[in-house]
Amino acid sequence: MNKKSNEKNWLTWKEYRRELMKDPEVVKAYQELQPEFEIIERIIRARVKEGITQKKLAQRMKTKQSAISRLESGTANPSLNFLKRLAKALDSRLEIRLISR
Repeated sequence: MNKKSNEKNWLTWKEYRRELMKDPEVVKAYQELQPEFEIIERIIRARVKEGITQKKLAQRMKTKQSAISRLESGTANPSLNFLKRLAKALDSRLEIRLISR
C-alpha cells in the first residue's frame, strides 16, 4: 500500500473524537472525567509557562519525573499534599472549590 492510500485510512484526532462523541455513553463518560481533564491541562500549562521540564518540576518537588508523567497523563490519583507541593513548585496557589449546580 502506498503512502497516499494509507493516509486515507487514518483519522485525525479531531475526526476520531467527533466520531466517538456521537455515542451518548462516550459523551457521558467524557463529561464525568471533565474535572480531571481540566486539572491536567492546567498543570501542564503552568509547567510550560514556567518553562520547565517534567524532570525539573520533579526535582523542585523532590519526587521522580515518572510521578509527574503519570499525573500529566491522567494515570495518577494525587493526594492533596502532592497537589500542594506541585502548586508551590510552580509558584502557584492551590485552590479547590465546590460549586453548586
